[in-house]
Amino acid sequence: MQAFQRILCPIDFAEHSMAALEVALKLARQNDASLHLLNVAPFPANKDGFQHGPKLPFPCVETERWEQLARIARERIPPPMRYDTLVMAGDPAQQVLDAARDLRADLIVMGTHGRRGLSRLIMGSVAERVVRESPIPVLTAHSTARVRKVT
Repeated sequence: MQAFQRILCPIDFAEHSMAALEVALKLARQNDASLHLLNVAPFPANKDGFQHGPKLPFPCVETERWEQLARIARERIPPPMRYDTLVMAGDPAQQVLDAARDLRADLIVMGTHGRRGLSRLIMGSVAERVVRESPIPVLTAHSTARVRKVT
């Protein structure tokens, strides 16, 4: 029996999300699961702290993110692993939760910056919110996470 069938891996192109992708790849391989890579383009806050904008980013931003995500997938995901790429815009944590629900994912594997103190308070934590609100398991990986090879 497969423990996981559909794994969602949010990618923000930073080192911590590449470490999470490495973990997600190993889990997908072990479970013959499909892998769903997601990038969320956050809308910048205005002077009042509110985010405004359409559901999708400007076409040039969307295209650039699709291309970058597709390149990462080609370089890191070996055939014949099943995967797809998604680009969304809006609040990153909410988009991750919505994508997990829409894809019927049974695991989210995501990176964390590992911020602490005032930085975390001001910047918030996407991973922390996803962990708190997700109805499915969430595995977080810091940029120092490495998957050990088993011989």
